[in-house]
Amino acid sequence: MVQPKYHVFVCGSSRINGTQMGTCFQKKSVGLVQKFMQEIEERDISSDCLVTNTGCFGICDKGPIAVVYPEGVWYGNLDEAKIEEICEKHLEGGVPVEEYKI
Repeated sequence: MVQPKYHVFVCGSSRINGTQMGTCFQKKSVGLVQKFMQEIEERDISSDCLVTNTGCFGICDKGPIAVVYPEGVWYGNLDEAKIEEICEKHLEGGVPVEEYKI
């Protein structure tokens, strides 16, 4: 069983029928899932991090959203630059990025 150090959940605005629609999807959250995966791979921390595309978290005005466990840190209004910093400081360095928390 895989037991990563971090599990990152990224809102993909998926509905129960599988349709992707909503704020996070409109703001390119699917590409942000890929950005997390790319950054994790490039930083060679893929054995420590798992990324999962999720359904709606229900706070669309803060989207795109990601949640990092085990701490349960919620990040909002994400873009590629913020993801790079989250990967560097939180996933590599172990320190959540306070200014992006929601």
